[in-house]
Amino acid sequence: MAILTPLTSLLLFLPLAVATSSSLVGVNYGLLGNNLLFPDKVAPLLRSINVGRIKLYGAEPSILQAFSNTGIELIIGLPDRCVPTICDPNEALTWIRSNIQHYVPATKIVAITVGNEVLTGNNTSIYQSLLPAMESLHSALVTLRLDHQISVTTPHSVAILASSYPPSSGAFRPDLVPLLCPIFDFLSRTNSPLLINAYPYFAYKSDPGNISLDYVLFEPNPGVVDTKSGLKYGNMLHAQVDAVYAAIAAAKGPKGLEVRISETGWPSGGDADEPGATPENAAKYNGNLMKLVGEEKGTPMKPGTPLRVYVFALFNENLKPGPASERNYGLFKPDGTPAYPLGIKSPPDNSTDSPSGGGHGGGGGGGGRGGGAPGGGGNGDASSGYYDISSAIVREMEVAPAVDGGGGERDGGDALLVLIRILTDGRAQW
Repeated sequence: MAILTPLTSLLLFLPLAVATSSSLVGVNYGLLGNNLLFPDKVAPLLRSINVGRIKLYGAEPSILQAFSNTGIELIIGLPDRCVPTICDPNEALTWIRSNIQHYVPATKIVAITVGNEVLTGNNTSIYQSLLPAMESLHSALVTLRLDHQISVTTPHSVAILASSYPPSSGAFRPDLVPLLCPIFDFLSRTNSPLLINAYPYFAYKSDPGNISLDYVLFEPNPGVVDTKSGLKYGNMLHAQVDAVYAAIAAAKGPKGLEVRISETGWPSGGDADEPGATPENAAKYNGNLMKLVGEEKGTPMKPGTPLRVYVFALFNENLKPGPASERNYGLFKPDGTPAYPLGIKSPPDNSTDSPSGGGHGGGGGGGGRGGGAPGGGGNGDASSGYYDISSAIVREMEVAPAVDGGGGERDGGDALLVLIRILTDGRAQW
């Protein structure tokens, strides 16, 4: 029996070009579950909510095949354990031929992430292998004439920062600077972004008595002024990103390097000692984040550079280790139904078909999620991060004008307009 989703009903009332155009939405698609939808059911689910980009933690053949001829952009991942081997140019060329060349152009692969939070992980033996592996993969892409369509980068935890407050005083850990700066030069030379996994949730979880929930949820709040720069911040995520920009400048890194969020999210459930992990807060965080991204706002330090984000995660993954929150970051339950009310208002008495739940996907892929607050370590082959339109749209934000999570005045009546802008933006920028 088909499942009716509120957003599917809403899309019936939008022009056809709106419902089918590329979007700015990206989502992390992990596989650490034994009850997930089969990959061939996931692509229709994403299309039904107009998600145009996904980020994987591996290169699972069934997924790469399932997303062929869908127009959905894919970032594929090289697991940490493979990084040392890929330093060998011949191994890199073989990997590219097997996992990329075999599927393009039918499958729209746009980037490769090499490892995940490698420099803050526990396996210090691969630190020195990270950049050589990136170089080898890029050289293989050049050899196969794929370098103009596929980038190579690596996600970092915000734990690479030694200082993040105030944002203008951001600085990298001194022991990592010799490793980071050559990576920054590579990214600049190949026109690739710096990826950061950032979770305001972890900062709130560690100190709920002193950190404003509204500040981390992009809700109206008094804001925080960086006394050094004079810039005002309406949310923690912007502050974290600008701390990275400041750290790049302090390390004399490339001036034009763009920072993007490869993972961020909020759990809809957790253990008793995990404050704030509720469906209501997850809906606020994801919804407000998508509204902010849809407005193409930059950070206070980089107002002209729209922030690009991948939100974690597509599904709740029941095999993820750790506290209960780790298994509750999904926008959807494993059967494809929403994990929590997404705050979407749809016209009454209308229906259409959308993918039904059911089926079981295999486990594997992904890994432990890192990316905690500055000062915390991150490790594992995967993290969390996602972007979903369904949690962002058509929320009634009827509040008095105040400093909102984006640092400006909030207009409570523009959610539908934001939705239409996102859906009609034809650009494909991963």
